[in-house]
Amino acid sequence: MKYLVTGLGNVGDEYHNTRHNIGFTILDALAKASSIEFSDKRYGYIAEYRYKGRTMVLLKPNTYVNLSGKAVNYWMQKESIAVENLLVMVDDLSLPFGTIRILPKGGDGGHNGLTSIIDTLGHKDFARLRFGIGSDFPFGSQVDYVLGKWNENESAALPEKVSVCHEIIRSFGTLGIERTMNQYNKR
Repeated sequence: MKYLVTGLGNVGDEYHNTRHNIGFTILDALAKASSIEFSDKRYGYIAEYRYKGRTMVLLKPNTYVNLSGKAVNYWMQKESIAVENLLVMVDDLSLPFGTIRILPKGGDGGHNGLTSIIDTLGHKDFARLRFGIGSDFPFGSQVDYVLGKWNENESAALPEKVSVCHEIIRSFGTLGIERTMNQYNKR
């Protein structure tokens, strides 16, 4: 069984280790822990992660967040991955830092990457992992906050939170969305 696990983020050194790139951070840490490497392919960086008989195609789109739908659609088609086996990981301003929610479907929540994927696929029926980045910024500074680096406290807590995301990815692939939600959304 094959899955597409997509972490949203922007390419380029200036975006490395920023809140908006949490999807890339999660996938980079999973690849490092699993001794696998990403390859630069069409519309993104790709790696294959195998777990308990499942193949998970890890995708970091190189299209920038706002055009993520193009990459997701291409790799779903190329790898013949059903939409129920798609998991998209994004940052979420409406959740406190480190709060993680996995949902089977939903709106874009004001996230341009999700908007692009919804527009490209033509529906909202795909799983998403929302990683809370909080909203501790002054009025009018949202863009700077989202594209900003993690503060000291966030950086210290990040490895543990990213590790939980790895558990969620494995659970999504082996137990399915409902059981994964039941187990991890209660935390």
